[in-house]
Amino acid sequence: MKKWIAGAALALAAMTGTAFADGHGDYPERPIMLMVSYGAGGATDFQARIVTMTAGNEDALGMPMAIVNKPGAGGRVGWNWFATQAEADGYTLGAYNIPHFIAQSIEGGVDYSADSFEPIANWGADPAVFVVGADSEFNSMDDVVDFAKANPAGLTFSGAGLFVGHHIAALQLEKAAGVKMAYIPNNAGGAGAMRAVISGEVMGGVNNLSDAYRAQAAGNVKILGVFDLERNSFLPDVPTLMEQGYEIDNASVNFRGVMVPKGTPQAVIDHLAATVPTMFENSRVQSRMEAGGSPMHIMTRDEVLAMWAVRQETLEDLLAGL
Repeated sequence: MKKWIAGAALALAAMTGTAFADGHGDYPERPIMLMVSYGAGGATDFQARIVTMTAGNEDALGMPMAIVNKPGAGGRVGWNWFATQAEADGYTLGAYNIPHFIAQSIEGGVDYSADSFEPIANWGADPAVFVVGADSEFNSMDDVVDFAKANPAGLTFSGAGLFVGHHIAALQLEKAAGVKMAYIPNNAGGAGAMRAVISGEVMGGVNNLSDAYRAQAAGNVKILGVFDLERNSFLPDVPTLMEQGYEIDNASVNFRGVMVPKGTPQAVIDHLAATVPTMFENSRVQSRMEAGGSPMHIMTRDEVLAMWAVRQETLEDLLAGL
């Protein structure tokens, strides 16, 4: 009898595995990990914790999501791990940042590209902004550019890493203004880059609107310009770089969302793609994001696939020109 029970249990386990692979299992059956390739306290981490807070609800995934931070090298550490070591089983998800990982893959030296991942859904679009300390002598982008012209490579400013949205915005600013400045990537990501501005370690910085919004509300920084095509509703009084006379488009706007490693079962991808956007649409999530100065831009899997393809083409042209 014991042998029969053991054999039946093994057969049931095998059937369950097959059913899961065919998309008929009860996924998810345990908590899910969401890897964030930036440190705790930065915009990606801050927002990821909000947009996943309802994952355990019965009308969502029915299982909680735990955030695991793997920061370093402007996201490269986390995304290299995600592309090469993460289990493609539906229980290891990752937060993506566009243009970051696409620009990094174009520049080379990493183990990933857009083909390494499968997008699930997009939750936000966070423009880059130029910030200076609250007591800075700079009050406009013209002030910044005038100083940079008079002091070639003498204006120090921070960002979250190399070939992230901040760096792309910095390269665009240098080209549009015809100046050379000293961009200093911060290994602690956006949060570290903002601390460098507030402490006076650097003269200014390119950072996320959401981080800058909170820092300005606390009286720690001034926001001088937005790297986007239109003013942002969170900062209606701050002009775009284009309004201030600099031909800079929205290539550096930071799109954030959820993805899985290539090879994840299609049934899992389909289930996540159908469910995750509803988590982002939750009224509690949206109110928390609003309170945190974090612009939302929800996109479905198909919309994200199209966005990734467009950004790939745009960044290849942009980086070749820069």
